[in-house]
Amino acid sequence: MEQKSTINFGAGPAKLPQSVLLQAQKELVNFNDVGISVLEMSHRSSDFNKILNKTESLMRELLCIPDNYKVMFMQGGGSGQFSAVPLNLIGLKEDRCADYIVTGTWSEKAAKEAEKYGKVNIVHPKLDRYTKIPDPSSWTLNPSASYVYYCCNETVHGVEYNFIPETNGVVLVSDMSSNFLSRPVDVSKFGLIFAGAQKNVGCAGVTVVIVREDLLGHTLKECPIVLNYKVQAESNSLYNTPPCFSIYIMCLVLEWIKNNGGSVAMENLNHQKSSLIYDIINNSDGFYVCPVDKPSRSRMNIPFRLGTEEGDEALEKMFLAGAAKRGMISLKGHRSVGGIRASLYNAVTLGDTEALAAFMKEFKKEHM
Repeated sequence: MEQKSTINFGAGPAKLPQSVLLQAQKELVNFNDVGISVLEMSHRSSDFNKILNKTESLMRELLCIPDNYKVMFMQGGGSGQFSAVPLNLIGLKEDRCADYIVTGTWSEKAAKEAEKYGKVNIVHPKLDRYTKIPDPSSWTLNPSASYVYYCCNETVHGVEYNFIPETNGVVLVSDMSSNFLSRPVDVSKFGLIFAGAQKNVGCAGVTVVIVREDLLGHTLKECPIVLNYKVQAESNSLYNTPPCFSIYIMCLVLEWIKNNGGSVAMENLNHQKSSLIYDIINNSDGFYVCPVDKPSRSRMNIPFRLGTEEGDEALEKMFLAGAAKRGMISLKGHRSVGGIRASLYNAVTLGDTEALAAFMKEFKKEHM
């Protein structure tokens, strides 16, 4: 029986490259002729150590990570890092304060979590809606802050930075969970970058943390040891059992990115894909409405409504049903905002995106 063709536009866990899934399937029972699966392999074994080292090596190569940065593979997802960041970094300066730029659900949650461990300064006037990056001229940065924090791409609201914030020497921290390795990035401009793998670089269970060495060792005494960057860095992410299989899948995805031209090629592909969808929205005479200001629109997550800015729910249900009939899944917007959301991560192909674009044109023609 022929397998039904499904196109996954999920926001995370998201689509993985087909070749990665097939390789993982092939090696599932017997990895590299060692006679067992990675799922049952000791994290202290030489075989797993090779996987771990290869994953880090690929990560360093693809992002040109400087030698004075540690790369760690941690658990707890992005939400775990909402706590880990202040627990490790807010004590860098005596005032124990941090600047946060809040542009959506995830930076808002991160700021709220940080308030448990020190003083949080929201650097800009509160936004009525999460539809733009506040103009840097409106920011009031605190020179005494231990760090400045921002979320590079807001998965829920579809807001993405197209610039790196200027912090005047204060340590810069970024949650890059949903646009990690979707384009080149100058790691040296950051004190710390973290990213959950399940959008662009793997499956759920592992979170990459890239941190400058001089920032280690300032941990608050109440920090749980599994979130302590110094401990994790010194133990090569093996303080306790890491998410071994998730790290292995990440290794395969990083290899796939390298073999397909690296972050520059991913950037070109992602520009092509997002432009296809935004062009349809922009030229739909108001049938499709994206609430995000054009300069702040994400290439990764494209939220839109049908009919009006508030959305015609009946029409949106018809759209989702029509898409599902064509094998397109996970297009429903986040429960907090509703509407439609197309996530176009690295593994989503140009062909996948063209299929969605064709359906959007067809649906507009039928219902406008």
